[in-house]
Amino acid sequence: MPRKRNKRARRPRKRELDRVERKYGKLHVKKGDTVKILAGKDKGKEGRILQVLKAKARVLVEGVNQVKRHQKPNQQMQKGGIIEKEASIHISNVQVIVDGRNTRVKRIRNAEGKSLRVAVSSGEQIDKS
Repeated sequence: MPRKRNKRARRPRKRELDRVERKYGKLHVKKGDTVKILAGKDKGKEGRILQVLKAKARVLVEGVNQVKRHQKPNQQMQKGGIIEKEASIHISNVQVIVDGRNTRVKRIRNAEGKSLRVAVSSGEQIDKS
């Protein structure tokens, strides 16, 4: 009899990551960026990116797209109950904020050949390195 696989804790396969790379290229957002929500129930809100889910082309934004989840009691949460947490939002629905303005992002190569993110509106470098 074949073994049952745990489908919850599975790392994204290489071809799933390649699919996102082919469709979107390198993602225009990184963890820690401040972004504005362009579409959905939280349109217009701003928040900081907590996590980038590259294989799914989605991001978790602080305080945005809050959902309620029923939590069973466990070691960290002795009581259990209904908790509110952030759900992911598609990367096409967020835009990076630079100097108080939301802007598109382009990539340029510096003298060493390293790819840098640059704000289209102001020409300012987003990555400070």
